[in-house]
Amino acid sequence: MNQMRSIVTLIAFLLAFSIGDTSRSQNLPGRVTKPYSNFELDVLVDGRPLSEHYTRGRIYVEAPKGAEYEVRLRNPSPDRVAVALFVDGLNTIDARQTSAWNASKWVIEPYQTITISGWQMSSERARRFYFTDERDSYAARLGRKADPGVISAVFFRERVQRVVPLTRSSSDQMKAEGAPKMGTGIGRSVRNDVEWINMDLDSRPAGEVTIRYDYDSRRFCPEPK
Repeated sequence: MNQMRSIVTLIAFLLAFSIGDTSRSQNLPGRVTKPYSNFELDVLVDGRPLSEHYTRGRIYVEAPKGAEYEVRLRNPSPDRVAVALFVDGLNTIDARQTSAWNASKWVIEPYQTITISGWQMSSERARRFYFTDERDSYAARLGRKADPGVISAVFFRERVQRVVPLTRSSSDQMKAEGAPKMGTGIGRSVRNDVEWINMDLDSRPAGEVTIRYDYDSRRFCPEPK
């Protein structure tokens, strides 16, 4: 059991990731009240969060086709957390399809934010996320059954706080039935330096956030009455 709890997670220090104070207004344009914990997930294009739509108990964003995007994750708690981040059903670190508990995870310090810009390919490189058709998605290229148009983050709290020496400064660091489906492609290569660490995690998720994306907001926004 102890071995199961001591899972290998990934902490990223990279130029494409931004880590820092994450205090934010609750009245940002396009923001909606999310039906889950205070852990946050935003989809960014050109550094700005896409407007979110809440309907049928789900969160949706309208995705500009061909645009590169990033996923911003916020930890508002006083605990360090590890986050299993999936895009189209694939783990963003190793492209595996596993449970959140067994997945490789990103690490976020208390009250901090990280921004994930792409699929991690090695300890030094990543390939950018971009919105594309399902047939051009990374999952399709790998020949894997995917969950297209879905970005999901599952947060786990660390059981015991440990001091971990750092090698780099943190500053370096719905689809309508029958309609064409979206996916996330594997784009240009960017520098992403990462370091592996061990963490002892609570096996119960502390929170989960899921956002669905599509080209056309009319597919998930109800028609006005």
